[in-house]
Amino acid sequence: MTAANGPAAETPGLRARIVVEREHFAVEVAVQVAVGETVAIMGPSGAGKSTLLQALAGLEPLSAGEIEVAGRVVDRVASPRVRTEPMSRGIVLLGQDARLFPHLSVRENVAFGPRAAGTDASAARDAADEWLARVGLPGAGDRMPRELSGGEGQRVAVARALAASPRAVLLDEPLVALDPATAGDIRQMLRDQLTGITTIAVTHDAADAVALADRLVVVEAGRVTQSGPVREVLSAPATGFVASIAGVNRLVGVASGGAWRGGEVRLTSVDPASRALAAVEGVALAAVFRPADVHVGDADVNSWVAVVTRVEPTLAGVRVHTDVGAIDMSLTAAGGVAVGERTWLRIDPELVRFVAEF
Repeated sequence: MTAANGPAAETPGLRARIVVEREHFAVEVAVQVAVGETVAIMGPSGAGKSTLLQALAGLEPLSAGEIEVAGRVVDRVASPRVRTEPMSRGIVLLGQDARLFPHLSVRENVAFGPRAAGTDASAARDAADEWLARVGLPGAGDRMPRELSGGEGQRVAVARALAASPRAVLLDEPLVALDPATAGDIRQMLRDQLTGITTIAVTHDAADAVALADRLVVVEAGRVTQSGPVREVLSAPATGFVASIAGVNRLVGVASGGAWRGGEVRLTSVDPASRALAAVEGVALAAVFRPADVHVGDADVNSWVAVVTRVEPTLAGVRVHTDVGAIDMSLTAAGGVAVGERTWLRIDPELVRFVAEF
């Protein structure tokens, strides 16, 4: 499923087909977000995620395609040509840098959007104080940007963006420069304040996608490789990149005799959908399972023998490199392996799933 066929297909929030020619490949992504929905965008570095946001915001010209916001076409390459300036699109882009106006107070920063739209100065300042309270900075209006911490600056940037009453909000990894504790606080604030606002959030952190988004779209080399509800995508990764961000093992093989086979390794699954996939002889499949579910022991159902070539620590456990591929496992299980030894690895049929190989 691609984002263009997502559950929000009939609600006019943001709808776009983005084509931007780059030096080595073209970014070609269709995305649709309903009013009030948040869609997370993830992908490897250089995959085209920021290019997508820049194009939506009007900062990167389209090579082809069309962008529609709240039922209004703001960019179209085909005739009749439409090209709406960034300030007139009803879209705001928030990045890693808060980009506050250094010569204006916090209150005047937040009031800038409403004042530019014609709101009376006094009313705009009152609204700014209300937004500052909503993002957790009550009474901070008289402070200057230089007096703010990184987390406070991001809160003000969010308040400034939302005070402008945008039709859509684009987030380009706004938490990446913050420490984990501050990022957690800002993530919760975003979750609260973006309710009801059409949002696209580019992130490198699966925690952001799970906490903020309804759907996840994965972009690799300028193309959508997987999309759907966040937890569904992360539980059934269609590519190695998705498996890496989901923290699961993913071994590539084919359907053979009603099972998954990769070289001499043969795995079965009791999952009905997995069994249906494995019944199609010769189709490319990936076997997916959690590191915590890998066991070391004797020959048994769903076991295979591997020669351990290297062992390295990971954030959650250990990665064991073998002659049949790298397997992440728990520290407890990895205590039974040693470099150079032949080791039996096992995964219970109840704990492995098969997904179609992209």
